[in-house]
Amino acid sequence: MQNSVDYSLLNRQLEALLDTRDWLTNSAQTCAFIHQELSDLNWVGFYLQRQPEVLGLGPFQGQPACHPIPFSKGVCGAAARLRITQRVDDVHAVADHIACDANSRSELVIPIVIDGDLWGVLDLDSPLHARFTQQDQAGIEALVATFMRQTDLPDLIKKTS
Repeated sequence: MQNSVDYSLLNRQLEALLDTRDWLTNSAQTCAFIHQELSDLNWVGFYLQRQPEVLGLGPFQGQPACHPIPFSKGVCGAAARLRITQRVDDVHAVADHIACDANSRSELVIPIVIDGDLWGVLDLDSPLHARFTQQDQAGIEALVATFMRQTDLPDLIKKTS
């Protein structure tokens, strides 16, 4: 059983860490912070929407990752397409799961939506089955909200006519 995480404390620490408005610096710092502070993670990273219906790899911590990811595939694609957090206890039970790391067993993906537009997603992978609880989901969503508040996010979305 995992120890309870003090997400309120982590949120205050992340807010203090993000002392610039730069999206690239803050996204790199956010990944490193989460990867360091939470146990049993093997990958933490951002995928950004730089072209319609496709996520491109952004700053991350962990092994080299899959790139690109279409909205039509995998847990990250579902989070981007539906704009709803995806918490998956067993990624091997997801028919279209994209296996970047064969050791990953569970996944949590939070979409980042700004003024109605998808900027990207934050993806967390774990080698443990059912690693992410409802408390983890709410806590990581709060960390993403802090990241968004502390960061000037550019319009990386190429609008289609």
